[in-house]
Amino acid sequence: MDGFGATFLEAGMICLRALDQAQRDAVLAALFDPAKGAGFSVMKTPIAGTDFQSAGGWYTYDDTPGDVRMEHFSIARDLSPNGLIPFIKAARRYGRFLLQSPMDYPPDWMLMDVEKNQDVNPKYYDALALYYLRFAQEYEKQGVHIDYVSLFNEPSIYTKIPYTEIRELLKNHVGPLFARSGTKTRLQLSEAPDRDNAITNYPIILDDPAARKYIASAPYHGYGFKDFDRMAGLIRRYPGIPFWMTEICWAYEAGAPKDIKLPRFDWEDGDFWANQIFGDIEAGASAWLYWNMILDENGGPWMVSPVHGNTDPNVQQPVVVINRRTKTVDYMALYYYLAHFSKFVRPGAVRVAISGAQEGIRGLAFRSPEGDLVLQLLNSRDRAATVTVGWRNQVLKASLPPLSMGTYQWREQ
Repeated sequence: MDGFGATFLEAGMICLRALDQAQRDAVLAALFDPAKGAGFSVMKTPIAGTDFQSAGGWYTYDDTPGDVRMEHFSIARDLSPNGLIPFIKAARRYGRFLLQSPMDYPPDWMLMDVEKNQDVNPKYYDALALYYLRFAQEYEKQGVHIDYVSLFNEPSIYTKIPYTEIRELLKNHVGPLFARSGTKTRLQLSEAPDRDNAITNYPIILDDPAARKYIASAPYHGYGFKDFDRMAGLIRRYPGIPFWMTEICWAYEAGAPKDIKLPRFDWEDGDFWANQIFGDIEAGASAWLYWNMILDENGGPWMVSPVHGNTDPNVQQPVVVINRRTKTVDYMALYYYLAHFSKFVRPGAVRVAISGAQEGIRGLAFRSPEGDLVLQLLNSRDRAATVTVGWRNQVLKASLPPLSMGTYQWREQ
């Protein structure tokens, strides 16, 4: 296991800065402190513009047309008070976590036509490779190491680049440049919008040894909320590649029920997300990340750029709601279920096989790097349940309230 977490976005920092310092510290501790809070251990931080980079209009790090040498490359916006770098550094006072960074779009001038054909012009492949590298290098200069660069976020939805061209870009441009540079930042395949898309398209790249050698892990998104068994088949097909579920959320345009007001505050919502986590981990995922970590009481603020697929309105569900008017903080049910994993299933833990079945009950087990056994039991019933657990001739009777999750930990003698 590599870890669990969510995403740094300008929208979250805007909400956090609406609070006084003591409240900010309490929220960050609740999210990142492994002893007193959830201990998030893998986080996403996007490469420039996306729908909740809300501190200004659409941006990339080099909007100067034709600047193939990246002479005008700048991460200045990410250094602003609402920027990602201050957000990441504030969180790092409370915990350690990996960072992975996907990109919605390169600079518009690298596209065939921003209005009509949003594929990358192949003549800019080398420039785009340098753009990725400069991002990692400039963050490093600010004391923020990017562990993974993920080439494209949902390439069939945002940058309209086919996987055959992602393969070309990876194996002949980005991969060789990163290898020559000596950077410790590693590369990820890209991020399919759902499991079906990953199942269909990832073999295009993973079956090519010249491309596959540059891939450290393969992220995918969980929208559609299904296809876990088929995803497990893809993961088994490539045993040397870790697979990460790196984005999912409630949004009206991404499957949220139209008759439910977002953000949702009901406890049943937490059980829904717990079953999503169970499905991905059972399929073989090594990491699980939610999308927006922090939003306000209106499910925003969001950034609007229709040409880049960022519409208005764009109400979404976060892990934590900060009411910017009343200065109150609410932790969604998702927070508590996700914290069961992020707090107790630490990086380096190994999933352990379990057997048995009980209607409405799910279980996952892990061995920690220190040798502890960690058992997660999920009760999705609307009534209490007693679960009998056997281990090495010993028996535990676990009592689970309705719609609940329990973590049980013991040291292997």
